[in-house]
Amino acid sequence: MGMKRRFGWASLAAATTMALAAGVTAAPAAHSADDPVQVVVDGNDVRADNVNGLTYKGLGLLSCNSTSNLLMDYKAEHPDRYWQLVRVLFGGRNPLINHVKIEMGSDTNTSTGSDPATMRTADELADASRSPGFQLAADAKTVNPGLKVSILRWVMPQWVQTEWNKGTGTDEMYKWYKETILDAYQKYGYMVDYVDPDTNETTKPDLSFVKWYKNALANDTEFADSRYGLTPRQQQAAEKAYRDIKIVASDENTTKNIGPAMLTDTELFGAVDAVGYHYTTDDRLDGTPDSATYRPYSKLATGDGAQGRDKEVWYSEGVGSFGWTDYRVNNTEGPGGASTGIGGVQSALDIANRSVKSYANCRRTHYIFQPAIGAFYEGAQYSHKELVSARDPWSGSIHYDAAVYVMQHFTQFARTGWENDTNTAGIWRTVPEASYSGVSGTENVDGSNGAPSYLTLADPRKKDFSTIAVNDSDRTKTYRIRAEHLDLGDDPVMEVWETRAADPGQAYDANFKHLAAELRPDGDGFYTYPVKPRSIVTFTTLDRSHDKATAQRLPGSGPRTVLDTDATGKRHDTRDHVLYADDFGYEEEGRVQVGTDNGARKVSRSYLESRGNQPRYLVDQTGAWEVGKDADGGNALYQYLDQSTKDTGAWNRNTPNTTVGDFRWENYRASVDVSFPDPQGGLATLGVRQQKGMAATDAAYSIGIGPAGNWTFYRYGTALRTGTVTASAGYRLAVEAKGATVTAYVDGQAVTVYQDPTPVSEGRVKLGTDFHRTAFDNLKVEKVAGYTPYATTLTDNMAGSVSYDGVWSRNASLGDAMNWYRSTSTSTTAGATVTVPFRGTGIDVIGGNDASAVLDVSVDGRPVARNARTTATDKRRATYALRGLPDGRHTVTFTLKSGKLVLDAFTAISGDVDGPVDTAPVRAALDAVGSPDRADYTADSWALFAGARAAARAAVSGQRGLDALGAAQLARRLGDAHDGLVRREV
Repeated sequence: MGMKRRFGWASLAAATTMALAAGVTAAPAAHSADDPVQVVVDGNDVRADNVNGLTYKGLGLLSCNSTSNLLMDYKAEHPDRYWQLVRVLFGGRNPLINHVKIEMGSDTNTSTGSDPATMRTADELADASRSPGFQLAADAKTVNPGLKVSILRWVMPQWVQTEWNKGTGTDEMYKWYKETILDAYQKYGYMVDYVDPDTNETTKPDLSFVKWYKNALANDTEFADSRYGLTPRQQQAAEKAYRDIKIVASDENTTKNIGPAMLTDTELFGAVDAVGYHYTTDDRLDGTPDSATYRPYSKLATGDGAQGRDKEVWYSEGVGSFGWTDYRVNNTEGPGGASTGIGGVQSALDIANRSVKSYANCRRTHYIFQPAIGAFYEGAQYSHKELVSARDPWSGSIHYDAAVYVMQHFTQFARTGWENDTNTAGIWRTVPEASYSGVSGTENVDGSNGAPSYLTLADPRKKDFSTIAVNDSDRTKTYRIRAEHLDLGDDPVMEVWETRAADPGQAYDANFKHLAAELRPDGDGFYTYPVKPRSIVTFTTLDRSHDKATAQRLPGSGPRTVLDTDATGKRHDTRDHVLYADDFGYEEEGRVQVGTDNGARKVSRSYLESRGNQPRYLVDQTGAWEVGKDADGGNALYQYLDQSTKDTGAWNRNTPNTTVGDFRWENYRASVDVSFPDPQGGLATLGVRQQKGMAATDAAYSIGIGPAGNWTFYRYGTALRTGTVTASAGYRLAVEAKGATVTAYVDGQAVTVYQDPTPVSEGRVKLGTDFHRTAFDNLKVEKVAGYTPYATTLTDNMAGSVSYDGVWSRNASLGDAMNWYRSTSTSTTAGATVTVPFRGTGIDVIGGNDASAVLDVSVDGRPVARNARTTATDKRRATYALRGLPDGRHTVTFTLKSGKLVLDAFTAISGDVDGPVDTAPVRAALDAVGSPDRADYTADSWALFAGARAAARAAVSGQRGLDALGAAQLARRLGDAHDGLVRREV
């Protein structure tokens, strides 16, 4: 793995070494949190003969429930960024991700959204290309041919579910699996490596079906059926590869039943190759040490069971880091209000500790992130728990979290993966005797107790090893490591690679995965090093000091440009009146590169073919949304889940709905053609300003209509107005939202106008149906003359540019997914301030609030508002909005006068306004206030009034970027400032 060179080294000072020489306590014996940790890596403990249980497979990712949905749009819109992501995650000599696990979709929502069913009926030919997970795996294989692919189910399509409920659905289940697997083989050239025949997160493993499926797999000889689409040459290769598919069981969550079952059932033991369970780091500890219920998973991994053979044990679904480490490092959750750096519960160090503890406690050598890539719109359940965020395909912006560096500490200093049949691949073994974790917790683990937490990996030839140590406490933890019975060569220098948060004055990533020291063993053979608080360190005998791949920095994120296109929906264009458009024809789209031949090459496919006819930018929450042909042979968007296919299980049960657009859209008009090809009925809804949630009713304002012409206008799913238009085969629906005024249209005629007393200001577009086949076409989102169309940027409350004074609690651990990046800053202390730089004509204060907060507001050092009231708001909504500023750079300070203020984020408002702006309210306000004499009023009250009057005068003189909402707010501020003038005492 690494050459034995050394040009020099650094070691601890002699005084430090002498001070540590005595009183060393070796984990896992009882220890004080301040004791050094002694680790002995003994070559005699390296089990080269254990090729399943102790081989370190590294990391995997789970693709399901829309989590990968927008990746296919990145590939089409910004292929350079997409293929860069593929290389970063899957490529190189030491890949971060070795496995793509695909949870087969059923068009229903089992978490953050829905993935398409590969077969919606028994007669339909399977189409794996609908599911982005199958294509992601194909593309990943172009840089990592050894990548493993696995599938499992949670919810079945109705045609399978109906038979399964009768107790006779084994053949239907097998058909669904087999035809999907062979379609992926035919399209992409790879055979799935693992199948879990059981249902995801079962509590009672279906042992009989697991055995039945394994037997069916091993004895299947039918590969010539024309449904499979395989050539005679492909059939022979597919048959051999198909029979080599391995079995995973049983993806349990909260239970641990498959382990004891395998230890006591010889047939089951022979059928299952890997065991996996979710969201806990612990083994089972029932009964006596020699019983099947006492450490069953450890016994399976080490081969210490009655069968005497080792099995793979996986952490087969676990979380990524919550939020963005960029922001959470500014929390106050450490001792005395200090930051926890890159650590704390649900942090990058937390997931590192989960990997260590799950191995130390139950020998799990594979951790699968759900998800590693968040490629779905924010605001869905479980937002912001990923390593990589890819949510704006139109911009190409991709955010790589510091957790990627943290997890590279496990994968870049060992050869990870799966051993071959001859045990010659050189996959490194885990060393149980040199691994331990004393951190607390079982799922969300907490390392603040300062206990040791380390995992050792070793070359099976016993020539090199790496020990990963995690210190998620506020105290330094010293490690002393000694190698025994290992051939480390003539120059056994150890490198120390470290990742932790920046020191004061440093760049954010200054201490991410860098070479911190080079050590030589002391006279007793120990390498000694103090692991700093809130850090992860890899001690390795490999030579990586001059390796460019190891030192490689992650790509920068790039700006999150707002979705504002021309009429094609393809090209970015801020000059016209269109925000976005989609006619679902995609003539403007070019061909797309797709990995095939098991990663050996890429082929060029047409846009819709490359993605299984999935539409651009839509993220499905429920339903089968797909582009198909209309009666005239043109393309339209259909929702296909109807009465014959709707009865599938779903965790989050909703009627079909899908989301498109930018969360920053504010004042716009959305319109779409709808029609009802299903003779049994139908319903079509169009909603605007959706910010969070996974139902059609989560659009702030929407209109729905059926084939008879009955329409209903809703606010968050509550019907406010109803009516009827002439029945027609189709309609054009539109909803226009400008400020607090929302107007709904049918066929160009306004059917209702609603004035919202507590308006929702921004969000995406929603399309919805009931369970009937329904068609949509010619979606268009347009700007509204005289109103700013969107916010340009969102700044998190914990961004480094935001400064605080006074008493604030700034929390990220166990944060709510409906808060941006799962973080909030809260104060109840009068006089507490927050200062935010931004560029634009205004700013919104986002956060869930109870309206108790009263604020003073100043911009660029001048007062703008005094005793301003906030609004009671749900999460992701504006509790206070400031408008009417000159377009440009500003700094705003909010001072809490009284009450409680919860800050989530700030959005800066664009100055790009089309059309004339009515300034009559401002002129009227100027006339109303007249010309008061400055000498009559106190300096403090006059300063506020003078500023408001100057702003009003600038507005009527043609202020750049002013819109109707800004004009109205300037008029109100002037009136309030005039009413607040305080006369001098005489």
